[in-house]
Amino acid sequence: MTFEPNILAFCCNWCSYAAADLAGIGRMDQPTNIKIVRVMCSGRVKPEFVIKALSDGVDGVLILGCHIGDCHYVTGNHRTMKRFQVLERLLEHIGIDPRRIRLDWASAAEAEPFSNMIREFTEQIRELGPNPYAGSYA
Repeated sequence: MTFEPNILAFCCNWCSYAAADLAGIGRMDQPTNIKIVRVMCSGRVKPEFVIKALSDGVDGVLILGCHIGDCHYVTGNHRTMKRFQVLERLLEHIGIDPRRIRLDWASAAEAEPFSNMIREFTEQIRELGPNPYAGSYA
């Protein structure tokens, strides 16, 4: 039996969530093991949210926002990018493989790239295997 990862995706309301919606409307092929949390801006996603998700057993976390320069809140995705760099180092420091998280951008019209991101990340997490850190840091 193939391991099916449990993946959480934080999607900004204005772009990446709209891309996810468009991908669904277009019936694009994508994994069904993604749970989407709609946030108003990727800048709203705090590192604590990601660590909590991983400690609760999620195998991988995606943070998807508007392209740099297109944020509806002007600097939200810049904040996200800075936080993500810190988050990667923090995860490494506490022993969590930083490949379990990914930051990417998708505009509302990018349904196909969104689907590709989901497939690529799911395959990456499948190769990493189940999250060995579940319940360790709660």
